[in-house]
Amino acid sequence: MPEKRILLDLTQEELGAYLKEISQPAFRAKQLYGWLNHGVAFSDMSNLPKELREQLDRECYDLPMSIQQSFPSQKDDTVKFLFRCHDDNLIEGVLMRYHYGYSLCISTQIGCKMGCAFCASTLNGCVRSLSAGEMLAEVILANRFLGEKGHVGHVVLMGSGEPLDNYDAVLRFLRLLNHKDGLNLSLRNVSLSTCGLTEQIRRLAGENLGITLSLSLHAPNDAIRTQIMPVARRYPLNEVMGAVREYVKLTGRRVVFEYALIDGLNSRPEHARELAKLAAGLQCHVNLIPLNRVEERALRPATPEAVQTFLKTLESLHVSATVRREMGSDIGGACGQLRRRHLQTEQ
Repeated sequence: MPEKRILLDLTQEELGAYLKEISQPAFRAKQLYGWLNHGVAFSDMSNLPKELREQLDRECYDLPMSIQQSFPSQKDDTVKFLFRCHDDNLIEGVLMRYHYGYSLCISTQIGCKMGCAFCASTLNGCVRSLSAGEMLAEVILANRFLGEKGHVGHVVLMGSGEPLDNYDAVLRFLRLLNHKDGLNLSLRNVSLSTCGLTEQIRRLAGENLGITLSLSLHAPNDAIRTQIMPVARRYPLNEVMGAVREYVKLTGRRVVFEYALIDGLNSRPEHARELAKLAAGLQCHVNLIPLNRVEERALRPATPEAVQTFLKTLESLHVSATVRREMGSDIGGACGQLRRRHLQTEQ
């Protein structure tokens, strides 16, 4: 039996071409596109002919995944999702509520191949990359979960996977996310996090998308960075920072440096001073992250006192910085933790 088609992968124009192949009029494309982006099942697409709905159900996915479980935090409004893909692989997403609305952290791959020592996503390697439609489905399912409470207004590509290792699908996802007849989400409300794939950062700078680039930095020099991020052996900091500066220059967008504070490794005042030199003259913000403990790793989070000292040192050197508010700590909020626990119980 042939594999079903993921219709959410298609642009509205491509959807029109597909419908033409199965002898449907052109105007059906806009109808179907709207239904798909609202997460409506084929059987409930009331203005489509019954025969077409039945054919689509046989040959295509309305949504290529589902929410297997949702885990609301007892501490805040955070909800962690365990999504089951059409091929039974599992991914995670995190829905967070801020004063400006709902933000969804999505996954771009099933697992990750980057091997960062502080992250649970990479422990089982990378199974495969997600398609554009699968990424879009994460947002659509979160919207359906919210119902009348609201909708996702900000998207963060910071879940499992390296977005720029799945470049073409991620670019297609962003353009689908922004489509006026779809979710119509402004790309200025999108952040993409990368561990520093320099060629792709430069490519992204030329796409004219207006998204915010977040660099998983986590160290002020190569000596420390290579201890916790294998990718640093291929992309040294001078190359990464050159690509980041080019991104800021071409886009006019501020870059965000993600910096997880690890006890005894990267969290002393001298590291903060070194980081300030690295960021000098750059339109940027440093997002300090209290490290999430990963059971399989020996790394320990810096003490709250060390976090505050690090922050004050950066501020004294005129570097914009904040400490990320911990959200969803009671539900395994860090990417990869929930999926890994679930995989272990299935073994």
